[in-house]
This record gives sequence, structure tokens and C-alpha cells, in this order.
Amino acid sequence: MTTTLISRIEARFRDLGTREAKGLVIYLTAGDPTLDATGSLLAAVDRGGADVIELGVPFSDPLADGPVIQRASERALRSGTTLRRIIERLPRWREQVKAPIILFTYYNPVLQYGLEHFARDAAQAGADGALVVDVTPEEADSYVDAMRSRSLDTIFLASPTSPDDRLALVARLSTGFLYLISRTGVTGERTEISAGVAPLVKRVRRVTDLPLAVGFGISNPAQVREVQSVADAAVVGSAIVHAIENRYAAGGAEAIERYVRWLKEGVGSEPL
Repeated sequence: MTTTLISRIEARFRDLGTREAKGLVIYLTAGDPTLDATGSLLAAVDRGGADVIELGVPFSDPLADGPVIQRASERALRSGTTLRRIIERLPRWREQVKAPIILFTYYNPVLQYGLEHFARDAAQAGADGALVVDVTPEEADSYVDAMRSRSLDTIFLASPTSPDDRLALVARLSTGFLYLISRTGVTGERTEISAGVAPLVKRVRRVTDLPLAVGFGISNPAQVREVQSVADAAVVGSAIVHAIENRYAAGGAEAIERYVRWLKEGVGSEPL
């Protein structure tokens, strides 16, 4: 009898499903404000209750990053952060973090690193998968093959403007979960959730049973709950990066842990 191994991401969503709970995916930029700080921030986000962590690789020419994440990438690049340095440090960070960790990047750093080498080193370092923003599904075969050969999940993006045939292709190439963009445009905090979220979730449900995580514009517990009412997880990115920008210097990693716990549990007013 053979045993099929499941990824850490799949295991996390299965556990959430068993408990009839919904997930919280947290994004932070590696190297912001420094690589040394990233280790403590990853541990803090994990303690705060993140179910999955997206660890962003800073890139100088982003496509969809709003001003908050752009500033974080600029700070990280100034501190000398590169994909190689992130992967080199990831094994030590991994020791303190139970949640799955996804490398969130653009394709240029991966190609510079070498696709096969990236997949090998990321897996050995303890990454659980990757989301490469600008890899189009129509041209993703080599990337997907390299990642699957190392048992790494490949998360792809779908948006309200994606036609049904593209949603089916994205679903076929994705493992772990599928990331749904709640609105067109760039990342950033919003005062309300897009009305297009529920229809998008309904469309994607027709083509996949994968867990669906919705991001772009989610910044408080009420918005997290609203998204979780229709999807399997909510993704919070810019709000976390903004909190690091404003609170880390004075409050350290503990301030970010409190902020994540507030998003997760939805209790009380926003922590200082």
C-alpha cells in the first residue's frame, strides 16, 4: 500500500476544513526593514495565527504592487536583500515557523537564479511553494515541471477579468490553493471589499475544488470575515507591510504579532 504525501499547504487547509474554520494568509516583504528582522517577523506572524505566509522577494520593477509594498521593496533592496540571500536564510527562519511559507516573487529573479536551481534550493531550504506573479499560465509548463519535481506547490492568480477558459487553465496548474484577486489595479488597503468577489468565487468553484484565497484591499477583521464568508481564506498584504513600516521600529515584532492576532480573531479595536 502506497502513501501519498500531501504538502504542508494542503495539510493546513484540510485541518481548517475539518475544524470548519477559514484561513488567514499573511504577506510580508523579506528584507524589510532588514533580513535579520525578517526572521523575527516571520515567527511573530506565525504566532499571531497566520495559516499561510507569503514571503515577498523584493523586485525593482513591479507590476501590481501598490505604493506601500513598493516602499517595502525599496527598503529591502537597499538593505541588500536578494532571492539568494532569502533562500540561504530560510532554513533558520523555517525552524521557528509552523505555517507553510510561499515565496512570492516575479519571474526575473527566478530566471536569474536558474529555474531548476531555484526549485531545488527553495525545497531544500524549507519553502512550501511559490507564487510567481508574472508567469502566465500559457507559458508556465517549464516552471510548473521544475516545481512539481521538487514537490513544491504552484499558486497562480485569477482575477475578475479572467475568462472562463483561463480560469480552468489556472486551476489546472495550481496546487495548494488558488489566489483570487478581488479587484483590478494594484495592491493597497481599501475601505470596502469589491462586489466582484462573490461572483468570482462562484465562477472559479465551477472549475476547481482547490481552496480559494482572496486578496487585494483587505485591511481589518470585518473585511477578513466578509471574504471568509465566501472563500476559504483571506489574504492580507499591504496592511501588514504598512504596520511594519509604522510600528516595527517602536514596538518590535510583538507589535506585528498583536496586529495579526487582531485580524485573525477580530476582537477589540486595532492594537497599537
